[in-house]
This record gives sequence, structure tokens and C-alpha cells, in this order.
Amino acid sequence: MEPRKPSSSTSGFFQALPIVPQQYTASSQGKVFSRHETSDDPVFSRVLSLYLPDPLPIPLQNHFHDFARLVLEPSTLQHTVDCDTDLPTLHPLTTFGEENKVNPLRTSEGWRALKQIQTRAGVVGYGYPQPTLKQDFNRRVHQFGTLHLWHGTAAVTTCPMAMTDGAAVLLHRHFDDLDGDQPGRGAVFRESYRRLVSLDPTSSWTSGQWMTERTGGSDVRGTETVARRMTAQEMQDDINSGRDRDAYGLPLGPWIVDGFKWFSSATDADMAVLLAQTSKGLSAFYAPLRRRTGRTHSLSTETNGIRIQRLKNKLGTKGVPTAELELKGMRGYLVGQEGQGIKEISSILNITRLHTASGGPGALARGLAVSRAYTLVRKVRDGQLLRDNAQHLAWMAGESVKYRANTHLVFLGVALLGATEQGHDVVTQRTLGAAALIPRSKEKQEMLLRLLTPVMKAQVTLNSVSGLRACMESLGGVGYCENNEDGGVMNIARLFRDSVVGTIWEGTTSVMAEDVLRVVKNPKTQSTGRDVLDEIFGDWVRNVLGAIKSAAGNGPHQTAGVFAAECEMTANRYKALHDLVRSSDSLGLQRCGRDILDHIEAVACACLLMFDATVDGDEVATEVARRWVRMTALPADRVKMQNEGPSRDRLKEIEMDRRIFLGSTAAESPEATIQARL
Repeated sequence: MEPRKPSSSTSGFFQALPIVPQQYTASSQGKVFSRHETSDDPVFSRVLSLYLPDPLPIPLQNHFHDFARLVLEPSTLQHTVDCDTDLPTLHPLTTFGEENKVNPLRTSEGWRALKQIQTRAGVVGYGYPQPTLKQDFNRRVHQFGTLHLWHGTAAVTTCPMAMTDGAAVLLHRHFDDLDGDQPGRGAVFRESYRRLVSLDPTSSWTSGQWMTERTGGSDVRGTETVARRMTAQEMQDDINSGRDRDAYGLPLGPWIVDGFKWFSSATDADMAVLLAQTSKGLSAFYAPLRRRTGRTHSLSTETNGIRIQRLKNKLGTKGVPTAELELKGMRGYLVGQEGQGIKEISSILNITRLHTASGGPGALARGLAVSRAYTLVRKVRDGQLLRDNAQHLAWMAGESVKYRANTHLVFLGVALLGATEQGHDVVTQRTLGAAALIPRSKEKQEMLLRLLTPVMKAQVTLNSVSGLRACMESLGGVGYCENNEDGGVMNIARLFRDSVVGTIWEGTTSVMAEDVLRVVKNPKTQSTGRDVLDEIFGDWVRNVLGAIKSAAGNGPHQTAGVFAAECEMTANRYKALHDLVRSSDSLGLQRCGRDILDHIEAVACACLLMFDATVDGDEVATEVARRWVRMTALPADRVKMQNEGPSRDRLKEIEMDRRIFLGSTAAESPEATIQARL
């Protein structure tokens, strides 16, 4: 018997490198197992088919198909690695010790390149009318579908884009305001909006959103930043010195803002929306970040009264230049009316919370893709592949069910936003599910979105952290490493670190719970006897459950009775939610705020998953819906299900685990799948 040969740096066992596939493939490409199984991530294709015209128009198919490949290109992933490893730096002083007002912040080449890629891809712009594009469909679904593909590569360059989107919404709402005593404001707002939604990186802008101060995070009542009107002499002095315009030649506003912002996540933006106190209370302001420093023929610019104090050292989001800012003499325009700052800024918060929620399943999609690819090639015992390990498949199938549920929940919110902007008839035409899932009344659309946004933001971000932790563990020790080799596509550790901010940014889970309670226990509506929860969410639940039963009983897929038990369990869970809200006083509701978030998520996702499955009777989608309902059912229903349920076929269960996690193509022929990906 020959002695064993020792391994070395060049010999011995080497694990085959997993091949991470593209998330979306147009239906005309490759072998078709079903019209959604051409993609590595069938749920993404399924949500698009619910809310966009069916069949998906070729330009949209081509856009998603091409972008799904661009995000995995080595040249793109190189920017992701650079963004995460070449961190922002602060250069506060000039050579001889003066304040550096010209270029105090340096960001990486990767950060700047990723921002250009996402601008061209339309991660903000496709949510708005574009003069060269026909957009007779839900623009927001197009936009957030692009974001979903982008999050795994973006290195959180999506953070300033969320605030850019919110700023565009805010400025557009004030297009018809009279300038009054702020000459030029309307023209500035319109030009700023044009740049914020532009698809051209050479002229596009990003925006910051500066609210957080040292007094607290989400509670802005203690804002210490103040604003005042400039005197006529101060304005004339700026005109005389050529310092009355921003870096792009737009006139500066007549307000001066002074204060300290403790947390700014878009320090390299072109403009910011911020809160400051005036004599009439907390107010919202628009301000450019740079201004000219000489006569109109000079191109020299400096910061607009902004001094960066220090950059934050964070767990994740390493490439994001988050800073503490001192504002002295920052010129800007008042947005809306004095004292109405919270009302104005809320329009941005609703958008940024939706963006934050979308980042959860977006990043988790990449984590699951890496885990799937690893599962197909990893040898674990006696040459056995991990894809044949029943425990591993059951575990990751469970994570995949949660991912599918949360993806559906986020895209319902996205679709509702599009409906409030474009109208019910426009966003539901030629779609498979939008008409049943989106209320016709604009008031109900807005109220349902108002209720679901904090639920999505809280629950989906929490689930993405736990889901990415599971994906990281599924790779063993490899998953815990910062894998920046091979383009960094295997770096789930980065995704995990970055995902944690979603649970905190734009309000923690507790803040979201309180926000939901403000909707369901609003004193103004209670005084009129209105039951907002039942009128808005309960009505939606009953309508969707009705559509599920109707589709199951009359559809071409002969699925009558498939979801009878699940519909009953979902209705029971909604009743438990409604009873809890109706019977509890304010203190009791506050104590169980997170339970209410759990209830709403469980019920909404159950409705969405069951409805999706009834559209085509897909076997995997049906099983995913059944598993979610059973996973989130009330304890009494779970006991009843166990007592009355039929004996289970373990081999069929394992095969379904494989199909839910790995997809039908990989489950049927792993070798062919690997070869196709190569």
C-alpha cells in the first residue's frame, strides 16, 4: 500500500468554485421548464408577471435580462470590492492648516463607478416619466425590479438613491407653489427634479436627507439646527462677491441654516433636504451642497456652509461616506410652509422606508444564489454532494419560503405606490394579478400603503439579517470569510454586515411598530367611529381571499379546495389581529407592537403567496404558500393541522425541499445545470 501523499499549496483536494447564475433570464432564452423556471430566482419573475403586462414586453425583458448579467460582470464586481475596501477619507485642512472647503471628502473609484451604473440602469429614473420611453405600465415595479437585481452588487450605493427618490417626490409636489418671497425657487426645484430623475450620469444628481441630531434618532422634535431669513445686506454682499449661486449656476435660497447634523449618509450628494427650527416651528429646507466662490465666469466652487467633522466607523456599509456635519451659513430654500417640516419630510420617509425594505430581499436573493451554487458542487461525505443532504435542503427550503413571502410583500408595496401615482387603470391593464391585489380607490391605496410600509420596513429587514446569517452558515467557514477573491461574488459576510443597517435606518423596529399603531389607533378616525384596520387591511384580506377561492374553484388548473384550510387559518390569524387591536388600550398595544407587526406580515404574505399560486397552479408556488401559512398559523391551528393532517411522504417532502431551494432545473439535472451556467 502506497503511503499517503501530503497535500500542498498546489496539490491535494480543491473545492470546485461555485458558479453563481444570473437572477433573471428572458423567457425566449434557453430551455423552458415553466415560464418562470428559466431564471435562477423564479419568484422575481413571478412578481413581475403579477404587476407588469403579461407577457412582459420585450424591452422590459431585455432590460432585466441584460442587467442581471451586468451585475455579475467581473468589471462590475471589481467596483463592489473596491467600494468596500477603499474606504472614504476626510481631508479637513489645506497644506497650511486652513479649512478645506474645496474637496474635504474622498470616496473610492468603486463608489463613484457604481453610482454611475445605477443611474444609467434607472434605479431612480425608471420610477418617473422619461421623455424617450413609453411607460404605459407600473413604473415603480420596473424601477424596483431593477433595484432587486442590483442590491447584491451595489455595496449600498442604493442609500443615496433612496434619498434621491424621496427628494424627487417632495420637489415635484411643490412645482405649482408660488415663489412668493423666495424668487427663483420654482425654477430651482424643477431643474433639481430633472437632474434627480435623470438617466444620464453626466448631469444627474443625488440628494441627502439630514434629520438626525445628537438629541435623538427618529424623534426630531429636539432638532437644534436653526434657520433664519437673510438680510438684504447679506444677500447683496453675496451678489457682489459672486457667491450667490450654486455649483451649477442656480440661485441660492434666501435662508441661512446653522446647526449640527449627527448622521448624514449622502455627504457627497449634490443637494440635501433637511430640518431646521424657525420662529414658526420645525421646517423643511432645500439646500445645494456646493456654491460658487467668485464672479460668474469663475468655475471655482466650495462647500455651501458645510464642514465635515468626522466620518462614522460602522459595522457595515463601509463605502457609504456617513459623516457628522457642522452647518454654518448654509443657504437654502424653505420647502412648503414654515412649521410644517415633519409633514414635508414624511413624503421622503415613506419612499426611503420602501427602498430600505426592498434592500432586504434584494441582498438575500444574492445570498441564496451563492448558497444554491455552493450546494450544487460541495462534497461533504464520501463524495456526496450537499444537494443530497436532506437536513440541509429542509433548512434552506425554509429560508427560501421566507424570502419568497417577503419579496411578494415588498412588491405589493411598490405596486401600490405606482398605483397612487399613475392610477388604478394604468397599472392594472394586461396584468395577471394587479387588479385583484390593488384597491381601486386611491384613498384605500394610500391608506393600505401607509399601513404596510412600516410593516415591510421592519419585518423584511429583520428577516433578511437572519436569512443572510443562514446563507453564511450554509457555506461553513467559507461563509464567515470576507471572500473578495473571484470578484467578491462569494462574499456573503459583506451582505450580512450591510443588511443590519436596514433594521435601524429610517427607524428601528420599535419605531415602525409605533408608526403602525398611529394608523390603526388614530384618535381622529376613532372619534368618528371608523375601524381603520378592518376598513383598509381587513377589506383587502377578505377581497384577496375571495379571489383565491374563486380562482381555485373556477380556474383552468383545477385547484379547487387546495387552499381551503389555508384560507381559514389566514382568516383566523387576521381575526386574532383585529381582536387584539380592538380590545387593547394604548398601553397594551404599545407593549405588543411587535406582535402586531408579526400578525400583519403573516396575513399579508399568506394572501399574496396563495394568490400567486392560483394564477398558474404551479406546484412549487402552491407548496410555498401552504408552508408559509402553516409556519405562521396560530398555535391552535397548528395543533389542529397536526392532528388532522395526513401522514407525510418523506421522500416527496425531500424532493419538494430540493425544488423550493434549488429550483426545478437543478433538482432534475444538477450536472446539466452546472454545465449550462459554465
